[in-house]
Amino acid sequence: MKADFWHERWKKGQIGFHNEEANAHLIRHWPGLDIERLATVFVPLCGKSLDMRWLRERGHPVIGIDLSPIAIRSFFEEAGLKPATTRAGPLERFSAGGFDLRCGDLFDLEKEDLHAVRGCYDRGALVALPPDLRRRYVDHLARILPERVTILLITVEYDQSKMPGPPHSVPPAEVEALYGGEFEVDPLWSSGWLEASPHFRERGLDVRRDHVFRLDRGSRTS
Repeated sequence: MKADFWHERWKKGQIGFHNEEANAHLIRHWPGLDIERLATVFVPLCGKSLDMRWLRERGHPVIGIDLSPIAIRSFFEEAGLKPATTRAGPLERFSAGGFDLRCGDLFDLEKEDLHAVRGCYDRGALVALPPDLRRRYVDHLARILPERVTILLITVEYDQSKMPGPPHSVPPAEVEALYGGEFEVDPLWSSGWLEASPHFRERGLDVRRDHVFRLDRGSRTS
């Protein structure tokens, strides 16, 4: 991953991708996954997302990873928590209040780091990656996630010629191509073409679509 790009964004506070409330698609679709209340959830490229606090409020211990120490420290500070810090191989680990966040390269995570995970929430990871890294990312997830796992995946689709990512356009056909070999891909919802937000219009984009998927491997949780 282009670490310098993300470190610079966080250093300068250029984090338009960060939402000040839990994601509406998460709130709408997570309950329908029927993931056990106390099951651990993995959030890749988590930033300081409030979605993690929403998941924790529903009983889920949360494991996350992000490149930026600014993001992770800000998350705990804004949550009013003082994390214990340790080393976990090449990663720095911050733990408090049911949150276990790792700082470093996602590709340094190993299978044993996620052995307790039963759910995964990806709103910002796949769409953050350029095409040449998306296949590597999905293959890595397939290797390190447990055999029985459910993923809630959110992507955006738009004319990539009008705006450079991130977030990158990842249409349903690409999701099927990336995940279909390892996971059962269940499209849960797609929007029509929506007027892009002011943030995106400033970057040249006029319309976009959102997509939500359930991805299952192994028997579905109940």
